[in-house]
Amino acid sequence: MLPSGPAADLFDLLRREPDVEAPDLVAVDATDRLLLDEAAGALAVDGDRVAVVDDSHGALTLGAVVLHGAVDVRVHQDLLVGELALGANAARLERTGSYRSLPLAPELVQGARVVLAKAPKSLDGLRELAEVVAADADPAVTLYVGGRLKHMTRAMNDVLGDCFTDVSATLARQKSRVLVARGPRPVTPSFPRCREHADLGVTLCAHGAAFAGAKVARGTRALLAALPQAAPDATSAVDLSCGTGLLAVALATARPGLTVLATDQSAAAVASARATLAANGLGNRVRVSRDDAAAGVPDASVDLVVCNPPFHLGVAVHTGVAERLFAAAARVLRPGGEFWCVYNSHLPHRDTLRRLIGPTRQVSRDPVFTVAVSTRR
Repeated sequence: MLPSGPAADLFDLLRREPDVEAPDLVAVDATDRLLLDEAAGALAVDGDRVAVVDDSHGALTLGAVVLHGAVDVRVHQDLLVGELALGANAARLERTGSYRSLPLAPELVQGARVVLAKAPKSLDGLRELAEVVAADADPAVTLYVGGRLKHMTRAMNDVLGDCFTDVSATLARQKSRVLVARGPRPVTPSFPRCREHADLGVTLCAHGAAFAGAKVARGTRALLAALPQAAPDATSAVDLSCGTGLLAVALATARPGLTVLATDQSAAAVASARATLAANGLGNRVRVSRDDAAAGVPDASVDLVVCNPPFHLGVAVHTGVAERLFAAAARVLRPGGEFWCVYNSHLPHRDTLRRLIGPTRQVSRDPVFTVAVSTRR
């Protein structure tokens, strides 16, 4: 049944911006609604001890505040666009002082008795969340993890069971379900996790929500093989959507005179890249920043941009995020600067690259991945 009354009024006011806008993308989904309904009783009792994790655009945080009277909600959102959307929606509702944005760390959950979370895409992301809550929240905490049925697996129950004594699932509604975990076990947080890749001479470190974890993604490996050809006279470079920082490590190691910035909107990626750079002795050579599509990089200031863009928006396949990154590269590159990227070969990115950046040629291609270089016109 669709919500009516105050909930419907609240949800109608929420917007996605500055995230990707499209007719098939929403600011509030069935999982947000189900999480708030399942936690309603707990929020009524412990509304001053609430934490929210990965609230997509503010529905969980503002729903807890407006509909259930929660105060001083502590919020962690991995994606910066989510933080910005929450801020814009809170301002629209005149609730800017109702929450605090914090890292996924002890301060987020200390003393919390109610934790609302959208299910991370990876089991490692769920494990890090569960470890933080079990280690540092109130012993009486209840963790509610909601997701779409098609993306939830039995393994998620097992991960939560490693950190909590009691794990159950609610009835499904509108193709969403909530896992409920109580009774935190004694746990020691295990992230970031690091892995040595002897064939590349690199150690990668990753927090739970970082794409590919401490493995080397096949697309990144394809782009890495092509990097020695990239803009040999460059003096400045940006690893855009840097993930765990492998491309930044490769550039800084091979070109000691190159100024390198690694940037990503994911908090997990930024923390992972910093850990990776430290593990490879490059902590002082590469600057790392959490930024939305390189917004903090001046226009026409960079010689080289490298990128393995995501092709998912949340759990949906969508080209909008990649196109935002292509537009960002066009903005920050100097005329004649080069944009080197890798993408799934079936995606129609080459025409977009030509339109947004300039002349584009294929460097390598296999049935799965294409590496291309575009020259800023």
